[in-house]
Amino acid sequence: MPQTNHPVEQQWSSAEQEIARQACDRAREREMTALLTYVRETAGAIASMETLWKLHDFLSARRHDLDSKYAEDQYDAMIFLFARLIKEGWLSLEDLAGLEASKLTKISALTRL
Repeated sequence: MPQTNHPVEQQWSSAEQEIARQACDRAREREMTALLTYVRETAGAIASMETLWKLHDFLSARRHDLDSKYAEDQYDAMIFLFARLIKEGWLSLEDLAGLEASKLTKISALTRL
């Protein structure tokens, strides 16, 4: 039997999918709120075109990052996404209550890497 380099896919129950969706929504909202606060503060201090273009470049990069980070239905990568969001401070393990214990264990372990 040929070997593959693909990790074993995690199965997500419909209840876990709803928990995951809500957690992603919560993290996205927290991150967007922080971004809006930063932009309001930064925009008020713009004194030159150079500063304006730096803000533009920053926002373009953030948009790309956020769009890829919160892409819909990436259940195969959800464990890694949740670990990343916890490390970045947008989620906590408590936000993921209700997920299977093995998933929470993996997420917790990944946050320590």
